[in-house]
Amino acid sequence: QVQLVESGGGLVQAGGSLRLSCAASGRTLSNSALGWFRQAPGKEREFVARISRGGGSRDYANSVKGRFTISRDNAKNTVYLQMNSLKPEDTAVYYCAADPDSVTGSSRETGYRYWGQGTQVTVSS
Repeated sequence: QVQLVESGGGLVQAGGSLRLSCAASGRTLSNSALGWFRQAPGKEREFVARISRGGGSRDYANSVKGRFTISRDNAKNTVYLQMNSLKPEDTAVYYCAADPDSVTGSSRETGYRYWGQGTQVTVSS
């Protein structure tokens, strides 16, 4: 019933930047905590960033702190992930997710009820 669609992925050189977007259709996201996860080939999906319902609380994986910024625009029903100083190890499929039962969100996948299909990010060395 809720559909999330990621966009903005692509191929960039190390040190470059990308901005990922995740647009929702169906229900609004204003009542949901939101998160970004990623999955590299041969690895399990891992937490990247999360943001609370109102956008006042944010958290990041240690590997991306200082480089990535999560934000949201509830009026546009969209969540963003600004990625700067990209590294080859950032290469992965990036997924956005929504947790309608949480105010702050979590680094765990459990609780995120809705997931997008992912967008590929490739960082060359």
